[in-house]
Amino acid sequence: MTRPVLICGAGIAGLWAALKLAPRKVVLLTGSPLGEGAASGWAQGGVAAALAEDDTPALHTNDTLTAGAGLVEVEAARALAEGAAAEVAELAALGAPFEREGETWSLSREAAHSRHRVARVKGDGAGAAIMATLIEAVRRADHIEIRGGWKAVSLLGDAQACAGAIALSPDGRTEAINADATILAMGGAGGLFALTTTPAGAQGQAMVMAARLGATVQDPEFVQFHPTALNAGLDPAPLCTEALRGEGATLIDRTGHRFMKAVHADAELAPRDVVARAVHRQNATGKGAYLDCRTAIGDAFPNEFPAVFAACQKAGIDPRIEPIPVAPTAHYHMGGVKADVDGRTDVPGLYAIGECASTGLHGANRLASNSLAEGLVSAARVARLFSSPLTGEGDRCASRGGVGDPSKLGARRASLLPPRRSAASLLPHQGEGETLGELPPHALQSLRQAMSRHCGVERSESGLTALKSLICDLRAEHGDADALIAADFIVTGALNRCESRGGHFRTDCPQTATKALHTRLTLNDLTLAQTGAQRYQTPAE
Repeated sequence: MTRPVLICGAGIAGLWAALKLAPRKVVLLTGSPLGEGAASGWAQGGVAAALAEDDTPALHTNDTLTAGAGLVEVEAARALAEGAAAEVAELAALGAPFEREGETWSLSREAAHSRHRVARVKGDGAGAAIMATLIEAVRRADHIEIRGGWKAVSLLGDAQACAGAIALSPDGRTEAINADATILAMGGAGGLFALTTTPAGAQGQAMVMAARLGATVQDPEFVQFHPTALNAGLDPAPLCTEALRGEGATLIDRTGHRFMKAVHADAELAPRDVVARAVHRQNATGKGAYLDCRTAIGDAFPNEFPAVFAACQKAGIDPRIEPIPVAPTAHYHMGGVKADVDGRTDVPGLYAIGECASTGLHGANRLASNSLAEGLVSAARVARLFSSPLTGEGDRCASRGGVGDPSKLGARRASLLPPRRSAASLLPHQGEGETLGELPPHALQSLRQAMSRHCGVERSESGLTALKSLICDLRAEHGDADALIAADFIVTGALNRCESRGGHFRTDCPQTATKALHTRLTLNDLTLAQTGAQRYQTPAE
């Protein structure tokens, strides 16, 4: 009997994949109650797609390559650009209320885009509206079993194949769920930082779970810091969407001076890493950084950008009449589980899509609003691998492997099905009185503060080394909790990359290397670094 496809995570990528997998049986682990805890719902800008008459996938591809600072894989950028428009149109047909002007899409322009190409909902409400549409559709779908509040804590299998996952129920029970294929769609790692715009529970768990099974982690050091989060002491920090700057809002200091004009030719619409560093330095030197929307948006703010307006009101700020204090905060993880454009990892039976995957799409610096587009396109592509019980991923693997005799496909496919394996061997260490795989609150807070301080917008060897030492101490006290291993991947990658590129800036290595190389790490690399047996000076090829 065919086992289900297991999807871990219920953001835009997980939900879209679940719907697209029909009629295959799907078990969906939502992590938090459905509709809560997914960063997709907090996304404001919209979905980047070549929808305008003056736009093309080739232009979108080129903008993605330019923003990624030399590390974007052309195949991944092209797959996104060529697939995004169709997914947006299908999502709109499902009921997502994208803005239109008659028959024409109403599109925003964001930083580093050469065209207006961001399909939006009420200015800053795209993520919430898309998630509401998808949740309603998923609840109606007969082929999807929703495990609300269940979260994956470990994968089943070994490096030879993934056979499913161990899931933790809302009341603390664990259950092994066997599956023909397991799709990780668990989001990023922003929760490892004290200043973040993402749900605090997003701590790189997919990266760690996959690595424990033998998967490769790619480019973990590349964390994107959104330049303009509301700097008012809120956790998570509310996002002030880039669409505000696309509409003409400017960045000023305490005196009202526009500081970005002297930093980059595109001023406020420069690539995110450039703007984030400029804002960071303004705040660090005491000059301050403020987003001035008074002229560009003005009285229209409550209607055009209701989410940002509500956040400002909560903080006692009226953006119609006063500038918004902003700071860069951890927003998106460009690194993650190494996967191809169809979501395949290097462990058979295990797939990764959305933010937790690293296909090379974002390179060293994600192009604005490519994240929701990636969630849709990567979900559609992985679902096509399992389009029917007779033409699923097993047959595709067989054909890629050169098995030409149709009579051999059945045997070949059977050999690719992940075996049933013991659940216990891959469970993370659990200290007395601790929640499975999680750090106690005081230890997590210490880690988050240190990550923001030493592995934030600007980094150095001395700060990263101190952070590595803290992680070692916390591991000695609390075991190999997911957050510590995820942080270790990020810090190790940052130490190894002795250059500055995209979202990774080393004050002690400010130059960009001539050759752009990906970082690729396994758990064994962390162990070697831990014991001092290995010290990387350049990123691994």
